[in-house]
Amino acid sequence: MFKNLFRIIFTLLFFVLLAGAAVAAPPIKIGALFSVSGPASFLGEPERNTAQMMVEQINKAGGIKGRKLELIVYDTQADATKAVQAVNRLIKDDKVVAIIGPSTTGDSMAVIPVVEKAEIPLISCAAGIKITEPVKKWIFKTAQNDVLAVARIYQYMKEQKISKVAILTVSDGFGSSGREQLVLQSKDFGIEIISDETYGPADKDMTVQLTKIRGSAAQAIICWGTNPGPAIVARNAKQLGIKTPLYMSHGVSSKRFIELAGDGSEGIILPSGRVIVADQLPNADPQKKALLSYVNGYRKQYKVEGDHFGGHAWDAIMLLKRAIERGGDSPAAIRDELEKTKDFAGIGGTFNYSEQDHAGLTKDAFVLVQINQGDWKLIK
Repeated sequence: MFKNLFRIIFTLLFFVLLAGAAVAAPPIKIGALFSVSGPASFLGEPERNTAQMMVEQINKAGGIKGRKLELIVYDTQADATKAVQAVNRLIKDDKVVAIIGPSTTGDSMAVIPVVEKAEIPLISCAAGIKITEPVKKWIFKTAQNDVLAVARIYQYMKEQKISKVAILTVSDGFGSSGREQLVLQSKDFGIEIISDETYGPADKDMTVQLTKIRGSAAQAIICWGTNPGPAIVARNAKQLGIKTPLYMSHGVSSKRFIELAGDGSEGIILPSGRVIVADQLPNADPQKKALLSYVNGYRKQYKVEGDHFGGHAWDAIMLLKRAIERGGDSPAAIRDELEKTKDFAGIGGTFNYSEQDHAGLTKDAFVLVQINQGDWKLIK
């Protein structure tokens, strides 16, 4: 009798200790680099908010294999020097096993040598094609490549019988990469660039460039940049009475652009991830369920709609969760599992990574949208 009682007590004690050990398991530390303040805050703020929201949801559901996630966020302010300082802190002081971000192409390119040397997987939330081409062992991305965005615009222009365009690009990492693709792909689509203008990231007026374009034979204008520059371009074009159709890049795919551009945004066409038109998608779309869940969850928590940019962070967190569940929480195991990702229907598209492709998306990740009466309308 006493032996049986002892066994029962010992068994109960064993499970109590086991449960205590599980509760006491250290968190899995994930680093994040976002431009929460500064000129690219329209990117970094929704990314930070989304990452925090998703980590909270994962932890509330029990974490990953019984372990909670700890998200450590640093604000780069879209400053490459600050991004490098922050990534070193994440690696050396915080001992993170993976990093998501940065928000911009310039910051991403600046931190790549640091994370490669440390052998820590990084999932960038920026769009520049050079982030993952050529393929870098430890670097992945969730933002759709500018090469795909350009192809989507040019394909539509070809269908619309547009063959002569003017381009106006910002002189930063994002704009330079976009300009390179606009020039490179133009011949493939039978499009002639008859005016090639640029503007600075801090410029407050683009009427000089637009006046030159107005005097050309351009059938359409393509502006490539991120806010606030493209919003100024849209307002200036309206002030000048320019009727030539205006196209923008996916770099302005948020309601913030419409707010900044005001009436000048009406009729503008741009490529975007599906998230901003989630409710307009057919039910058969494999992304629709995740998209609506994200949009509604973000609205409930932050009182505004989840957008294209926050979606990059959603994808990064969920890709890490998937990799850790399947392979473990060491940097090497996470990297290896990320590279095996197949048919992951996220916010930015359906991801398929491989040894040869760390961007993981095709041109189908983009839809074309048009601004109609201050809101997004899916072009079908």
